Amino acid sequence: MEATEHEKLIIIGGGPAGMTAALYAARAELQPVVFTGMTLYGQVSQTDLIENYPGFPEGITGMELGERLERQAARFGARIFIEPVESIDLQQKPFLVKTYAKSYEAETLILAMGADNKKLGVPGEAEFTGRGVSYCATCDGFFYRGKYIHVVGGGDSAIEEALFLTRFANSVTIIHRRDALRAQPLLEKRARSNPKIRFLWDTVVEEIKGQERVHSLSLRNLKTDQRFDVPTDGVFISIGHVPNTALIANQVELDDKGYVRIDWMMRTSVPGVFAAGEIADPHYRQIITSAAMGAAAALEADCYLNEPDL
Repeated sequence: MEATEHEKLIIIGGGPAGMTAALYAARAELQPVVFTGMTLYGQVSQTDLIENYPGFPEGITGMELGERLERQAARFGARIFIEPVESIDLQQKPFLVKTYAKSYEAETLILAMGADNKKLGVPGEAEFTGRGVSYCATCDGFFYRGKYIHVVGGGDSAIEEALFLTRFANSVTIIHRRDALRAQPLLEKRARSNPKIRFLWDTVVEEIKGQERVHSLSLRNLKTDQRFDVPTDGVFISIGHVPNTALIANQVELDDKGYVRIDWMMRTSVPGVFAAGEIADPHYRQIITSAAMGAAAALEADCYLNEPDL
């Protein structure tokens, strides 16, 4: 049986939080190991154009930003593996991390697994995922050239998705359960001024229908209780995220929304385990705040390794 490898620091997650943590940890000569999982760069990889990350006045694609973060961390010695973690044991010291290929002992851990797209949970959603149901406009938008599509949600992500989809679709209808958007004013202004975008207010999706692919949505108006069907070529769901905490369930303290509870030093309820990014941030959920949390987590992990009793 292959021996367990011992590491000072293991970072789980390869988005802005994980990669920034890797950069800071590598510069502190901790030789961190990063397991990105199979979704390289996390949610940022699904963003077509990032305009609010400092230093890029013309904007940058999510994939390009992720690649730059990876190269920078690797330059200073971070070891980055596109490999999912199968289990984490925080009950022992050093902590035990298992992948498909190996087992690792870690003196410290940084949890940066991010969050996944929240599902509607309606009939037809799972059945037609990949066949008219999507959660990523930048991944699938090209396939809807000349089509008539719908976007569910009213926050920043939903409006960004809708704006991106207007590059391809003939029409994009935003379905929102309220009568006002939650998106930032600039995005709302862009959406309202785009001739391809229209809105269905106070409305929810009750069923996604189709045969080989999606062909219609069953909707309900929450104020009038009116039910009606609308034809569609596809639906993009952008209603929020669920933190990826399955690996650490019942091992660290979570808040009432299921996010990892941390203090201002990124410390979890388990000494030596830190968390950064959207797994611990239900409020801001910005690339820059995730990166900042990753930097802080790495700095605190370094302090813990040098002075574990503090």
